[in-house]
Amino acid sequence: MSKIDPKLMEILVCPVSKKALVQKESELVCYESELAYPIRDGIPIMLPEEARKLEKHELKE
Repeated sequence: MSKIDPKLMEILVCPVSKKALVQKESELVCYESELAYPIRDGIPIMLPEEARKLEKHELKE
């Protein structure tokens, strides 16, 4: 797993909720919209259609 640059994390937001994201392993998670965006080859894929819906047990920070 590669860590996303902290400067990039400061400006990235969820395209659905416009809220902050948290990196969890190889995904960027938005608890507001309950979506997890994949990180492929170190690049966050910030497309809602590429995101997966978080499961109930994942909603606890």
